Amino acid sequence: MMTRPDDDPILTTREAARLLGVAVSTAQVWMEGGALPTWKTPGGHRRVRLSAVTQLMRQREASLPTAQAERLSGEFLPTQSPAYPVASNEAQRLTALAATKLMDSAEEEVFDRLTWLASHVTECPMALLTLLSGRRQWFKSRIGIERRQTPREVAFCSYTIMQDGAFVVEDAGADPRFAANPLVTGAPHIRFYAGYPVRGANGLALGSLCVLDREPRRLRERELRALRELAAIASDEVRRRG
Repeated sequence: MMTRPDDDPILTTREAARLLGVAVSTAQVWMEGGALPTWKTPGGHRRVRLSAVTQLMRQREASLPTAQAERLSGEFLPTQSPAYPVASNEAQRLTALAATKLMDSAEEEVFDRLTWLASHVTECPMALLTLLSGRRQWFKSRIGIERRQTPREVAFCSYTIMQDGAFVVEDAGADPRFAANPLVTGAPHIRFYAGYPVRGANGLALGSLCVLDREPRRLRERELRALRELAAIASDEVRRRG
């Protein structure tokens, strides 16, 4: 509960999170990152003024499109008991993803060039630049795939964003993590996958640049190097967005 009302009540982390419509873990990330100015009590508990929470609420409403602002309490929050691997900084990662405003944005030539190059240099028929929210894998750019998104739980890229380097699956049909995946057993019939993380602010992995094939295969070292460099260029572009 709030302390006794005054001109600017003091709130706990949980109370601030409730007003902001986010998880307590997300409010903690914002506090630690300085988005919410806080202080610690002698017992080590964080406190924040109502005015600071109100100011952040106004900033979020002003900076995000209406549809995206409404989703902040949904896909930009960590999923409870996810059916996919997640890192300990998932809440911070999702907050950074929301700040880029790239989810559901229009196609852009700068990203389309990167997926075309990735497909071309690796001779893979499919290439994607993906972004991963708590609920879905959305394709900012795509080559060789008609669909625009998949559920997060079937995304190969959930593994990629956990890596510092490349994540490679040479034969998904023989890999117990993916053999029953509907993207393997059905369209687009993925058998080969290779991807590098695409990083935003503070080095957080927001998605990946990846290539795919319908047959098992390997990439040569120079092909992996080219894919890594293209992912680095994509990361530079993403960092300009937020």
